[in-house]
Amino acid sequence: MPNTAVALLRSTHPGPAVAVTLIAVVLAAGVGLDGWRLALLGVAFAANQASVGLSNDWIDAERDIAVGRTDKPVALGWISAGTVRGVAIATAVVAVAATAPLGWRATIAHTTFIASAWSYNVWLKRTPFSVLPYIVSFGLLPAVVTLSLPEPSWAAAWAMGLGALLGVAAHFANVLPDLDDDRATGVRGLPHRLGPRRTGIGTFAALLAASVLALIGPGEIGAIQWLGFAATVLIAAVGISLVLTREPSRLLFQLIIAAAFVNVVLLATAGASLLA
Repeated sequence: MPNTAVALLRSTHPGPAVAVTLIAVVLAAGVGLDGWRLALLGVAFAANQASVGLSNDWIDAERDIAVGRTDKPVALGWISAGTVRGVAIATAVVAVAATAPLGWRATIAHTTFIASAWSYNVWLKRTPFSVLPYIVSFGLLPAVVTLSLPEPSWAAAWAMGLGALLGVAAHFANVLPDLDDDRATGVRGLPHRLGPRRTGIGTFAALLAASVLALIGPGEIGAIQWLGFAATVLIAAVGISLVLTREPSRLLFQLIIAAAFVNVVLLATAGASLLA
């Protein structure tokens, strides 16, 4: 059995946590955030994402045990739900505290990001509004970055819209493999009500819409924007054809990740265009 530190790390959902933290750091570097602000923002988002993952494992402990989840340390008996709960709360506090030196605007935006993500774990995942926290949190991500500048500025509307669409895609892609397990324990969020086929199509539709914003949002359309848009269209065409002809598979998930990555690159290379 792994030790407590390893079990806690597994409970943070390290893959998505690292991905979201890297997105925030890359965006921050792109808008010219200086060294200490960049470091603090990285710590804040790392703690933010740790708290979100830990709260998920704590709140879902009984459900995960009931369906025999083998990827959740609490369900495997490696660590108690109480320990995970305590660290989830502590890391949320650290996330907010780390943002405080970046200014009150960034702190409020980041606190809203965290509260929105927690609301999904606590309640909204079981409702038709399950996608709302993803829209709010991912939509706010560029704003947390730009509000951390010495001269705070809201992120451009197109960047926040792109973030929100990536949130929709992230929610749908994350839930797609677990639809049956979730139904068995009474979770009926928006993807469960749509079903696997419409959820898969909706994922690629959100990514396509995000690529349109990345194409036209910055103002000047360059080669990178055109290449990213073309790549997303191609990936989405293949993905939708798979959704219509096959059951959800690992290949489908990999295509979703590839299209999301393309859109993140387009967002990260926008530079000053991220500012409102």
